[in-house]
Amino acid sequence: MTHLPHILLVNVFFAPFSYGGATIVAEQVARALLEKGIARTTAVSLISRPELSPYSVIRSQVSGIDNYLINVPAARSYEHFYDNPHMGSVIDSLISDLSPDLMHMHCIQEMGAEILRSAKRARLPVILSVHDYWWICERQFMVRPDQVFCAQNPVLIDACKSCVGNFAAAKSRFETLQNAASLADVVTYPSHFARNLCEASGLAPGLGVVWENGANLPRSDFRAKRSARRKADPRLVFGYVGGPSSIKGWPQIREAFRGLARSDFSVHVVDGSLDSTWWAGHDFSKLSGDWTVVPRYQQSNMDDFYAGIDVLLFMSQWKETFGLTIREAMARGIKVIQTDSGGTIEHEAVDHAHLISIGASPEVLRRQIIEVLDNHKPAVDQPQVHVTSFAEQALAFQSIMEQVLRQNRKHGGTHDQRTQLPETT
Repeated sequence: MTHLPHILLVNVFFAPFSYGGATIVAEQVARALLEKGIARTTAVSLISRPELSPYSVIRSQVSGIDNYLINVPAARSYEHFYDNPHMGSVIDSLISDLSPDLMHMHCIQEMGAEILRSAKRARLPVILSVHDYWWICERQFMVRPDQVFCAQNPVLIDACKSCVGNFAAAKSRFETLQNAASLADVVTYPSHFARNLCEASGLAPGLGVVWENGANLPRSDFRAKRSARRKADPRLVFGYVGGPSSIKGWPQIREAFRGLARSDFSVHVVDGSLDSTWWAGHDFSKLSGDWTVVPRYQQSNMDDFYAGIDVLLFMSQWKETFGLTIREAMARGIKVIQTDSGGTIEHEAVDHAHLISIGASPEVLRRQIIEVLDNHKPAVDQPQVHVTSFAEQALAFQSIMEQVLRQNRKHGGTHDQRTQLPETT
């Protein structure tokens, strides 16, 4: 019987307690690897429950994947959120008990970089997947306290003095995480923008490859759902998923529609909060068009949301690492109006002439809104753009994993020879 590689997957969240885009990637790829008979995965994630002992472990299972949940105390020091020796002790034990072949680290905020050292103590190869800027920014997304994107490129820690509460602590964090990341065999990024920025900022230079995130593709009945909606109401429908946040561009969207001298359209805004509070108290009555707040969607029912819109508004005011929502929309033939926001523009349908600069006046967005309204043809579908599926992402990961394992076997589990992968995987 062929030995399936056993991956120890580490992410701050994992089913049954899922939250955030990186968690979606971790879960979907793990399931695809299992379903295709490529690898089996055991997950490690966090919970924080006062009734359980600190750093005790409980096990759950979803879709055939075991998840070992480590209970962390709510009251932890600043240092323990990025480098926690207690976490290392737990991971040491799990590695000893589970005997994985490889560790795949996703988002480890609140878990800490000691996990990397645990893997190296066990001579376990490590693939580190970077999804945001946690490794180079204390605030994780390079968004300053005034909700403005930092825009450093590269990030120089000495320039962070006005943004962090304790510069000495932030500098120690920066240096500790850079040293830890250098222990990885390969570091993956979802976009060229993210890789270039992180490596220029000193994060494991030369170890990075681009491993593009996947998206859930439309189901076979998607076009029928959208056609039925358009027959019932031919008006153009805009969609917005980012919430009432300035960094996601809500002020620009609000002002663009406030000054619009027509109302022959509707707008669906998604309440992505867990408790339906994002849009509580917001008044849309002064905005043109017919506005509706719709509940957050899951991966299993996203077609229902996208079948209800024609244009996605993606007005992010920071340089994101990927932009999953944009890919989900394009795969379904949804037109996207977007900003020039980092990794979000690395797709085959990007219209450079219509990209909106971060910080641009709402008037720029208003002109594009008017343009799509003037050209709206209810019976005509936008072409569906090819985007990477989670199955394709899993196959790309298989290639990375096999090369890492092969190199590790060749050198007896030492870290002297790094895996040399293509620039883009």
